[in-house]
Amino acid sequence: MRGFWLADSIEFGAAVHGEFWLSLASLLRSYTAIHGLNRERQATVELDGERILLRYGAQWLGLQRSGATVRWQREDGRSGILEFTEAGRLRGAPGRDEDMEMDMAAEAWARELMQ
Repeated sequence: MRGFWLADSIEFGAAVHGEFWLSLASLLRSYTAIHGLNRERQATVELDGERILLRYGAQWLGLQRSGATVRWQREDGRSGILEFTEAGRLRGAPGRDEDMEMDMAAEAWARELMQ
């Protein structure tokens, strides 16, 4: 019986992390659209199961997910690693001691990308 519950927990975690990933992609689409309202062009957002790529002119932000871990990289070589928490927040945001809400991270990324 113990193995049954462990398997359910692992499957549940993977499913939740996948939903968090889709939510993050949706937030990034929304915030890049908002930041592009009065501009001549919009950012593009490409998504697959493990990768999100945002492009705005020569600037880009790449995100890659493995389970709860999210690796990000910018066109200028900056990069970092974040982690989805059980509460749907992102742990490990640069310069932050506390976990960051996903919508705040998405808005910050969109704003920085489209400056």
